[in-house]
Amino acid sequence: MKPTRIVVGLLLVFATSYALAQSGADKRRTGYQDMGEALQKMQDDDTANPGMLFVQQGGKLWSKAEGAAGKSCADCHSVASMKGVAARYPAIPKDGDRPIDLEGRINRCRLENQKADRLPPENDELLALTAYVANQSRGLPIAPPADPRLTPFRAQGEAIWRQRQGQLNLSCAICHDDNAGKKLAGIPIPEAHPTGYPIYRLEWQALGSLRRRLRNCLVGIRAEPYPSGAPEYVALELYLMERAHGMKLETPAVRP
Repeated sequence: MKPTRIVVGLLLVFATSYALAQSGADKRRTGYQDMGEALQKMQDDDTANPGMLFVQQGGKLWSKAEGAAGKSCADCHSVASMKGVAARYPAIPKDGDRPIDLEGRINRCRLENQKADRLPPENDELLALTAYVANQSRGLPIAPPADPRLTPFRAQGEAIWRQRQGQLNLSCAICHDDNAGKKLAGIPIPEAHPTGYPIYRLEWQALGSLRRRLRNCLVGIRAEPYPSGAPEYVALELYLMERAHGMKLETPAVRP
């Protein structure tokens, strides 16, 4: 066989292999990929990312004794042991019967181990502690637990995701599945993967939880939001984390 034919044959094999690899590539996009270069640089630079101020605050709270037990998080857990934790939540505690999110896990530790009061939703200290813990898993893939007990709760979350609600008669799926990538008021509609929470939104000028974002979406379609502690939010987060299975965590992310 002539050398030219060998080269052509190898190129064809390479092209076919590349095409097959690309066809199987992950096509999902995070909000980071939809942002402009300036905001991407803000997120990537820890000295410019405003969410890192909360991470730093969380580090101080991690070592602060709390409650009647006079114990800190650091008394029970090493920082290294938190690597990968955020990638596995929501989860059902060993002695529980319902899933809790990472904020719920922190509050449970406060109540049971520190004998301290529960921190309310969107409380700065709770957000800071959650961001600190989640930051230890930055860059790791989301890996929901393979717990069969989660199946009905995940199904509930998917049902909510696909349910039309509000005066606009819209579902989450209509925007973030069917129309993702298109523009609304000049802004790309994201796929809504929860890879960066707690997240710093310029719109809020603060760090906020996934719950807060979900409530904003419900208000945006003119639907009645669930109460702040409603289990529907955990069910939705559970489904969204499964939907984002394998995508990398980027907490604290920055968004417009």
